[in-house]
Amino acid sequence: MIYDHILDKRQLRQAFERAAASYDQSAVLQREVCERMLSRLDYIKYAPDQILDMGSGTGYGSRKLTERYPRSQLVAVDIALAMHLQARPPLPRWQQWLPLAKRRVAHYVGGDIEQLPLRDTCVDMIWSNLTIQWCNDLKQAFTEARRVLKSGGLLMFSTFGPDTLKELKQAFKTVDGYSHINRFMDMHDIGDLLVHSGFATPVMDMEYITLTYDDVMGILRDLKAIGAHNVTHGRRRGLTGKGTWQQVVAHYESLRQAGKLPATYEVVYGHAWKPEPRQAALKPETRRKLGLE
Repeated sequence: MIYDHILDKRQLRQAFERAAASYDQSAVLQREVCERMLSRLDYIKYAPDQILDMGSGTGYGSRKLTERYPRSQLVAVDIALAMHLQARPPLPRWQQWLPLAKRRVAHYVGGDIEQLPLRDTCVDMIWSNLTIQWCNDLKQAFTEARRVLKSGGLLMFSTFGPDTLKELKQAFKTVDGYSHINRFMDMHDIGDLLVHSGFATPVMDMEYITLTYDDVMGILRDLKAIGAHNVTHGRRRGLTGKGTWQQVVAHYESLRQAGKLPATYEVVYGHAWKPEPRQAALKPETRRKLGLE
């Protein structure tokens, strides 16, 4: 059932609240994907004045964006307050004496990216690293992103595709029919949603990144440490029995190669632009004739 894959946002927020202190120690993949996203900006000649980091976590991406665009104002939005508390650096003593208007500080806002607590057309670029997979309605999240973007603004994001954690998913599938892994959307469907949400010239691509572990518990510990719990409504409510768990481990062990267990992630990258108003493309005399000026 589709309902089984609906995320419980209250449980999601609590999971990230609990994981905030341990997140940076285990977020190896998140930092690597962030760096790969940043390298893609080398090919996009764009200098935003206002940037929204949508799903900012502990602020690794926010800090990198501030280094790249030192003159830009950054707004960080995350669903978990504890993530913001980890992200906010202490204000340097010399800045404490400056007027607020002259301080280069990020603004930290609590909120769900499916209902952004920001006014219309207030940012030039939206950056979102491995966050939109936590949406129940991705079209709604894209609609919100388009709403807060200025005309000509850029949306750039990464997310996970359906082959993510395929080994763990298959191992659990052999023992029961519960939802153990969050559902991830296909790259082509995401591109279609961008167009249907009013974005122009979407560019999508993907790659596989495989992490290796000594044992299955190491995989689960890392997922727990970054808050990536199973928070779908179709999840098993009780504890997994010892016999069932041994079956899961046995299946996963059959995938061991060169002494390590693989954990595959299908990483999807995308960017698109909010188009300029159509009348802006008309010649001045045509706009006057149509009463647009």
